[in-house]
Amino acid sequence: MPRTFILRFGTIAVAACAGLIVALSPKAAESQVPEKLPKVAQKEHKDYIEKLTDKVAFDMVAIPGGSYLMGSPKTEAGRNEDEGPQHPVSVKPFWMGKLEVTWDEFDLFWEKKPGQEEPKTEKEKGVAAVTRPTPPGYHFQFGLFDNRGPGMPAMCMSYHSAQEYCRFLRAKTGKAYRLPTEAEWEWACRAGTTTAYSWGDDAKQVGDYAWYQENAKDQIQKCGGKKANPWGLHDMHGNVSEWCFDRYEKDTYAKSPADTLSLSPVVMPIQKRYPYVARGGSFIDPAERCRSAFRRASHKDWLERDPQRPQSIWWMTDAEYVGLRVICPVDANDTLKDYQSKFNRDTTDF
Repeated sequence: MPRTFILRFGTIAVAACAGLIVALSPKAAESQVPEKLPKVAQKEHKDYIEKLTDKVAFDMVAIPGGSYLMGSPKTEAGRNEDEGPQHPVSVKPFWMGKLEVTWDEFDLFWEKKPGQEEPKTEKEKGVAAVTRPTPPGYHFQFGLFDNRGPGMPAMCMSYHSAQEYCRFLRAKTGKAYRLPTEAEWEWACRAGTTTAYSWGDDAKQVGDYAWYQENAKDQIQKCGGKKANPWGLHDMHGNVSEWCFDRYEKDTYAKSPADTLSLSPVVMPIQKRYPYVARGGSFIDPAERCRSAFRRASHKDWLERDPQRPQSIWWMTDAEYVGLRVICPVDANDTLKDYQSKFNRDTTDF
């Protein structure tokens, strides 16, 4: 049975189970719930472009900090039990990728080019030291990478692979890139709204903002082809679901206080392959799964067709609808920025 811990940060106490829900702020005053939610703080940082090579770059959008009700109300159409109860959450400002990570970017991480030179500088050696995915030969066999053209979202990577990609970005750029926590992802997706979707409650408008079951023709689409949410982020409601930092717990929200702000909460990973959180709808999902509060848990079924034994820790043969999007915290003392996945081929499933 997992033990329950009480973590104290100054005068703040946060209850958590094994894996830990962590409060990252020590100021008790910051845990008081504002009279009206959401509350969006004034933005003091600006958008920027991260240039990885002469040909590969991506846009980062400045996301303000603030507080909001995480989860969905019982009355929301299509709601799942793991989306509640709603609880007040506070997040710090960060930058988030305008688009999902594309193959142009992800290929720099895993694909070794013919004639590629050996690393010479300390920075190059640091990048080379990050473990890389094994070649996914059987994925090509199944046709899962047929849509690897420019601007297409990278997909089929495992949670471990997504975490290592972020570590690769940190080594290459010197910036604190990482996966968003669930709380950060939903805050960015909602973009100051309280409705089922970032544009309102009308499910008939999903096709304007997302590639999903009704318009994607059963395949991923080029990033950025649909309308952005109010904060300028594309594809938050569809195309591919996106890995978050958190380990999935069905009853996480029930453990969160209803009368106190949970400060930058996160359910920390443990030495198990599953389950971890992916957020946002995908090209195979119906409209109700494209809602801002929808949660998806990874499962070993996502590797059902993998012929390797033990199965790959890098690629997911049956998760062609899962990709990732990165963030970079404004806070230089962010406690998650140096996280390194501990998975290996002997890591157990659950």
